[in-house]
Amino acid sequence: MKSWKSAIWAVMVSVSLPLGLVYWCTNLFTCLLLGVWVAAVLAFSLIYNRRHFEKELRIQEKSLQQAAIRTLNHHRHDWMNDLQVLYGYIQLGKPDKSVQCVERIKERIALDSRIAKLGIPSLVFYIQSFRTYATNLELDVQVEEGLQLEDKLTPEMGNELTSVIMQTVRTYQYSGLSSPGDTRKLRLGFSQDGGDILISFEGEGAHGNPELLQGQIYNIGQGKIMKAEQFGTNDSFVALRLPLDM
Repeated sequence: MKSWKSAIWAVMVSVSLPLGLVYWCTNLFTCLLLGVWVAAVLAFSLIYNRRHFEKELRIQEKSLQQAAIRTLNHHRHDWMNDLQVLYGYIQLGKPDKSVQCVERIKERIALDSRIAKLGIPSLVFYIQSFRTYATNLELDVQVEEGLQLEDKLTPEMGNELTSVIMQTVRTYQYSGLSSPGDTRKLRLGFSQDGGDILISFEGEGAHGNPELLQGQIYNIGQGKIMKAEQFGTNDSFVALRLPLDM
């Protein structure tokens, strides 16, 4: 990044050379030289910037593809584990255990479907890919049946909502007192309250400073479309309200 900016600045500063010539000796040749030099600098800057941003776009695209592959592999691994367990129960002749295993699989499928139906690509991808990253926080996601946000929010509002949720999850992730290697759970819920959407966060485990945690989450929502509204009796519980009649 610094080398890219340095190159642009060096080219821009180079204009001072023909500009100095025009200052000390103003004639047709120096004026033409200055015009050609400025045009060359502008053309170089335009091409260099375009190539730089194309490179950055390719890097982001590759990173997104890698994240998608990790997510698919993680889900495939989970499904294979479930199928192996189910196959084991069938081989052992345990129909009750087999039925329970099938019910767990159905619940996971139903949850994945409800998450997908939220309709915000950045939010759906974040939730589905969260498990693929090695963190000390486990997300327990709950989505109210039939809840859809795609037709209620603009793409910009959807991205802002995703950003607030990501920052809030990150705040919980780094606010706990768990020992190294321990995993804590955070319940993330989506529900509808009248004409508004409630996004709830409830963390398990001790938090060093609950008031600081709540203050940080409140600051995240400052100037955003959603606000930290409700603090329950549980110090680690926060609800964010997203009004839809904006």
